[in-house]
Amino acid sequence: MTHPVCLRCIVSGRVQGVWYRAGTRQRATGLGLSGHARNLSNGDVEVLACGEPEAVKTLCDWLWEGTPAAEVTDVACETVPAPARLEGFTTG
Repeated sequence: MTHPVCLRCIVSGRVQGVWYRAGTRQRATGLGLSGHARNLSNGDVEVLACGEPEAVKTLCDWLWEGTPAAEVTDVACETVPAPARLEGFTTG
């Protein structure tokens, strides 16, 4: 059994107003991940993905693709400690 991991990723490009957060939630939920996708004031999207390492990696790879209308220019990820309470995957 592997230990869960959490990655915080900042996604840049045309990622707001193109269903990017909803697509990320759908993909993350399908992978059994917890976390969130939320808009940042500078136009980026922050994604927190927590779960099995292979599932987190799969989501991080997908972040580069995103939804059909998205134009991702960068995805910067860092490992972070898991939040004390984390249930499901939200788009806040």
